[in-house]
Amino acid sequence: MNIKGLLLSAALAAFATPALAQLNVYEDYTVSDSVWSISTIKVDSNMGDYYLEGIKSTWVESNEVAKSLGHIEDYTILVSAMPDSGHFNILLGVKYASMADLGPSREKYDAFMTAWGEANADMSRETAKTYPELRKITGQYLMHELTMLDSSSE
Repeated sequence: MNIKGLLLSAALAAFATPALAQLNVYEDYTVSDSVWSISTIKVDSNMGDYYLEGIKSTWVESNEVAKSLGHIEDYTILVSAMPDSGHFNILLGVKYASMADLGPSREKYDAFMTAWGEANADMSRETAKTYPELRKITGQYLMHELTMLDSSSE
């Protein structure tokens, strides 16, 4: 076999290797029932603190109410250490117990609005009107957490 043939064989073997290393769900990893609703946000330069100030009284406070009612499990805000790089610089996440919790529910809506109140709803709508001047939503995702299983226990 000549050198070209050896190089071609090596290249084909390198590309074929990942196909042999395929993982299997529930054997090699598990998928959580919980689901994260993730929004990626690109806040304009020097506007990060203004945006965070706004979402503190709207998004954060409403998630605190939803969490206290048991409508969500958790929420998070992640901020890039390199704010002007990439397609987003803030990530907002809300964790639900399952996909079923994402569906509409009159009961949950009524409970939330009773706890949140009309005054907070009105204030949130006013504050949110400034968001288009500060940021752009660059993506929205529904994500399940995966847990890799220990293969050494087999």
